[in-house]
Amino acid sequence: MTPEVQKVHDMIANFAQQVGVDPKKAFDPEKNAWYFQRGSARVEVFVQGIPLSNGEMRYFLRIFSPIMKVPPARECEVYKHLLELNDRSLGVKLTLMPGSNQVYATYERDIHGLDAEELATCMLDLGWWADKLDDELQMTFSDR
Repeated sequence: MTPEVQKVHDMIANFAQQVGVDPKKAFDPEKNAWYFQRGSARVEVFVQGIPLSNGEMRYFLRIFSPIMKVPPARECEVYKHLLELNDRSLGVKLTLMPGSNQVYATYERDIHGLDAEELATCMLDLGWWADKLDDELQMTFSDR
């Protein structure tokens, strides 16, 4: 783990303590990921390295929360609604993993220059949006 990545992990551990979560319980060393709960939303946090063409790595803070599964019979309606939400949901984007119908609230940022205050803002904002959107989407698209 690079010193810059370790610094981000340390900031996440400090954030956990600040919000009353035991960092040892929040961190899964096997997956090298952190897990938090915000209302009905489960939030996963990790740092991912992306190889660059020059052989170096660029590291990103990635924060995800699964918020709904797309009902096959309503795909077009759901996707249109998700794109509209992307326009209104500032600081978070709604994404699908390739080959999946699972929708995630997602936040990503290069870790270069990231400080503890910005990390906390990103974590809290993503958690707030995920908790809000999972409930709203469930009500809007649950089987009638």
